[in-house]
Amino acid sequence: MKIARIKNASLVETYAIVSEDGKRLITRPEIQDQTGIPIPSSIKEFMFKGWLDEVKEHQRKLEYAHKVEEIELLAPLPNPPKIICLAFNYYDHAKDAGLTPSDEPVIFMKPRTTLNSPYSNIVCPSFVKRLDYEAEIAAIIGKDTKKASIEQSVDSIFGYMILHDVSARDIQFKDKQFTRGKSIDTFAPCGPWITTKDEISDPQNLEIVTKVNGELRQKSSSVNMVIPIKKIISSLSSIMTIEEGDIISTGTPAGVAMSMKEPKYLKDGDIVEISIENLGTIRNRVVFQ
Repeated sequence: MKIARIKNASLVETYAIVSEDGKRLITRPEIQDQTGIPIPSSIKEFMFKGWLDEVKEHQRKLEYAHKVEEIELLAPLPNPPKIICLAFNYYDHAKDAGLTPSDEPVIFMKPRTTLNSPYSNIVCPSFVKRLDYEAEIAAIIGKDTKKASIEQSVDSIFGYMILHDVSARDIQFKDKQFTRGKSIDTFAPCGPWITTKDEISDPQNLEIVTKVNGELRQKSSSVNMVIPIKKIISSLSSIMTIEEGDIISTGTPAGVAMSMKEPKYLKDGDIVEISIENLGTIRNRVVFQ
């Protein structure tokens, strides 16, 4: 099932279920009317407290009344406890950077103020001169997890979405660490919705494509991931509690601007489009201010 956070026609924030083909949706009030289930107003409660399972029993009779393009989609998950990101977790990206990838997660954190809607502008301060793109698969955690084995960690995953880890490379290179250059407001467009894990047969075999103004920049697959998602969660849970609602972004493949012989960093007005197999497409314009 695909769950989206939206603003309805009255500009009120709510959530919706998206049809299997990603073209139509049904809003929370309509789900209640059609199923008789008094689902909560909070998208987190709906996803993580068992309500979604109840609605799934009625899924075949749901009528998807709205076209997705007519509704404003928001970042799917508001106020996550943590946004944990991995660095150099693809063999091809590490090779481009001249690095040997680690067998343990190399992580940094993005604040939740970076979260951005799937089609909203990426707003970049004018002092940034080397703005880069990174297409990533993000895992959404569905329950608190501590010291989970690799196989147990699969049970912790609620679903997946796209996350664009926008990066100010000049700040990153100056600081010699990642956090500040990746923490600017709007630097994590994501979505367009959360796809539950039962719809993703193999998260380690999804095609990842990034285009800038229609030009292909990244074309790879999660098969090239160094540390697979279930091992990432297991490893992280050995050092910290992974909480319900956490977002774990699993790294980007080759093709980022900084690894080019003549880097093509993002400019004002550029359109970045990221598509990941079975997860959808997000598209954002870059605006320098």
